[in-house]
Amino acid sequence: MHLCIHMSWIETSARVPAIFVGHSNPMNAIEDNEYSLAWRRLGKDLPRPGAILCISAHWETRGTRVTAMDRPRTIHDFWGFPDGLYKVQYPAPGSPALARHVQAAIGRHAVALDTEWGLDHGTWSVLSRMYPAADIPVVQRGIDHGRKGDHYYQIGKKLSALREQGVMIVGSGNIVHNLGMMEFSDQGYDWAIEFDALVKRLIESGDDTSLIDYEALPRSYMPIPTPEHWVPLLYVLGARDRGEKVRFIAEKVTLGSISMRCVIFA
Repeated sequence: MHLCIHMSWIETSARVPAIFVGHSNPMNAIEDNEYSLAWRRLGKDLPRPGAILCISAHWETRGTRVTAMDRPRTIHDFWGFPDGLYKVQYPAPGSPALARHVQAAIGRHAVALDTEWGLDHGTWSVLSRMYPAADIPVVQRGIDHGRKGDHYYQIGKKLSALREQGVMIVGSGNIVHNLGMMEFSDQGYDWAIEFDALVKRLIESGDDTSLIDYEALPRSYMPIPTPEHWVPLLYVLGARDRGEKVRFIAEKVTLGSISMRCVIFA
């Protein structure tokens, strides 16, 4: 295998998957449950990446930004949780070299290098279970707020080539995410389960057009009242190859209106 070292990013010739993870409750970072255990198994089953590019629902920006520091901080961007969760640190290295590579892939004038943000819980709550050693370089990119679905999908296409260089593309959000209708039960509303199943069928059939134009899907205003948790899926859909196999884990809707479905293209 060819290896080319760029500071903390190890470029490899081994193609790695693109995945979308339904992350939901940040407590999954410290609780052993069906979701966190599924993420742990996923980290063991997938080919080890040389680096990770994560698109998190929790970093909405004006314009496109990508983290470009050597040591991104762990951001605890939530409140009202047990003290133990605020003590969690995920000290994965960053990679300014990879950030510049992402910038070049999308367009140098279209992407700003960011040295202030870090890794929010959309990134570290998942990666701390997949790769608990925190020894894989991680770069996070923001969601350019207010764009149409095709914008995110086309950027995913531009990022797809990174997979050939050992960079795993991870989208972190939720297919169904309606906090306003959430209830504290381990079940899903019928409409949420039906929408989650519809999205699965569209992904399996390769109907990206319907997923890009998600506002036209039946009653999408309920599972997607705001787009930030949906958009990471569009990046991952853009980054997949036609004919690539897809599989799903954590296929469950919980808390009434939260889908935990994860999608793996490999």
